[in-house]
This record gives sequence, structure tokens and C-alpha cells, in this order.
Amino acid sequence: MTNNAAKLALIVACLTLAAVTLAAAPEKTSTSAQIVALDECDPLTFNAALGNDFCKNVALAPLGFATTLQDLFAKAAAGTPDPGWDFEPDTLKVKEGGTLFVSDQGGEPHTFTEVKQFGGGFIEGLNAGDKVVPECVGGFSSVDVAKTRIIQGSQTQVTGLSKGIHHFQCCIHPWMRVTVEVK
Repeated sequence: MTNNAAKLALIVACLTLAAVTLAAAPEKTSTSAQIVALDECDPLTFNAALGNDFCKNVALAPLGFATTLQDLFAKAAAGTPDPGWDFEPDTLKVKEGGTLFVSDQGGEPHTFTEVKQFGGGFIEGLNAGDKVVPECVGGFSSVDVAKTRIIQGSQTQVTGLSKGIHHFQCCIHPWMRVTVEVK
């Protein structure tokens, strides 16, 4: 029995040492990072309201895991936006001179717009009372917003970020946010 207790104590000590070593290790900062825009729009309700093929390529929709257009607006208005609409990861670090590769793996268009402070987007009903941030004013009629659009299945790259903290959000679905620290 004492032999087993000694083995168990040794295993616990090794695991503890490994955990402490990993926790104390310097954070990895890469020169590039991948960010994914996600959503699960319901093709039936979105396309009926917004036009054919507005919402497409939604992997989980056939299984019933899609959000209707009405639910998207209702949840946003209640201040509980759909967590299925998201940028992943929410925070990351890159080295100065690095590149952000942003891909839209969702079913509908998004923007990846740098903003000074997070806030509302250009679709009033999705803002939950937040004011539209200056960088999103005008929606797609603004060239500055339009050039940050990413459509389903496409990718954009962001380069030339200076050292410091940078905030990005979707000007359509303003709860989709990423904070990037450039070191």
C-alpha cells in the first residue's frame, strides 16, 4: 500500500510541476493569427426577407441549429445577442508587423472593422440601445465600412497594425468583437 501511495504522490508532484511550468512559461506571440467569423443564420427566414442566397453554407441548419431572422433581432433587442454570431478568438496577441487572416465561415456577410471603442453597428435593431460607433456610420454606403466586408467563404487580411491594443467589431452584428494586442 505504501508503495502505491508513494507512486501516487510522485505522479501528483510531476503533474503539479508540469502545470506550474506551463503557467510560468512566457506567452506565445505569433507573427500571424487566424480569426473566424461565425454565425448560424436560418436560410429560410433570412433568404425570404433579404433575398435568395443571402444566407448560405450553414452547416448546422439542416439539424435545426439555426437562428431565425426574427430571433436574431429579438435577442439583440433584449440585450442577449445570439452567441452563435461571434468572432473567434475573442482576444489574441500578435507581433508588430504581423498579419490577421480573417475568414467568414458563417452563412451571411459580416464586417471586420477597426473601432476606437466598441459600440453599436449600422443596423438600428441589432444595437440593443448602443449608439452607432463613428467607424460604422453610413453602413455599406461608406467606403470605409464597405471595404471591411467579408462575405460567406471569403477571407481578408489585416496588416500594418502598430503596437498597442486594437478593437475590431462587425458593423452589422456589433456584439461580434475581437481585441488584438500588438507587441
